[in-house]
This record gives sequence, structure tokens and C-alpha cells, in this order.
Amino acid sequence: MPLREEDVQRIGDYIKPWIRELVDAAVPQPALAGVGTQLLERMVRVEEELKSQRELMDQRFAAVDKRFEDLMAHSDKRFEAVDRRFEAVDKRFDDVNKRFDDVNESFKRTQWLIGLGFVLVTAAVTVFGLLG
Repeated sequence: MPLREEDVQRIGDYIKPWIRELVDAAVPQPALAGVGTQLLERMVRVEEELKSQRELMDQRFAAVDKRFEDLMAHSDKRFEAVDRRFEAVDKRFDDVNKRFDDVNESFKRTQWLIGLGFVLVTAAVTVFGLLG
């Protein structure tokens, strides 16, 4: 047999007080009224402590960032010094290369003089061999 809307409403009105009593019995209520205020005070203290911890963390992060920037600046200066040293070494190598080029030119001249000397000696021996 289908229930009409009026019947469902009457059954709900009849059962509501009993349901409320069952829920109140099943869910325990705090015994002390002051427990709620104590919990609120503790929550406030915890929130304040968290806020102070957050501020300390922000300060420390800022200090770490500053230290990192200082280290980067110091590293940049050291790399610039190393670059200058490499430039000085390159200049010294250029000087050494110039000296090697000068020595090479000197060897070439000496080689030509020795060759010319052998030609002259050979020519003199040949001339004296024909005359004598």
C-alpha cells in the first residue's frame, strides 16, 4: 500500500523526538563547559607559535639568500682573477711563440749560409782541381 505525503509527514513528526534522544545518547557530550575555552586558548597559543616559527623561517631564508648572493659575488671575483691569470699566460705564450719564430728565422739564415758555404767550397775545389 503506497503512503501518502500526509502519512509520511505524520510518521516523521512522531519519530523526530526519539531520533534526537538516540543521537544524544550515542554522541558523548563534554563533561566540562570550560574545556571548550581551554581548547580555544591552546589553539590560539599554537597559532601564535606557528606564526613566530614562520617569521623565524623567513628571516633564516633571507639570511641564506644573502649568504648565497655573497658566495656568488665572491665566486665571480675569483673567476675574474683566474681569467686575468689565463690572459697573462696567453700573453707569455705569445711571447714564447715570437721567440720561437725568431729562432726559426735564425736557423733558416744559418742553413742558407751553410749551403752557400758548401757551394763556394765545392766550386773552389772544382776550380783548383781543373787548374792543377
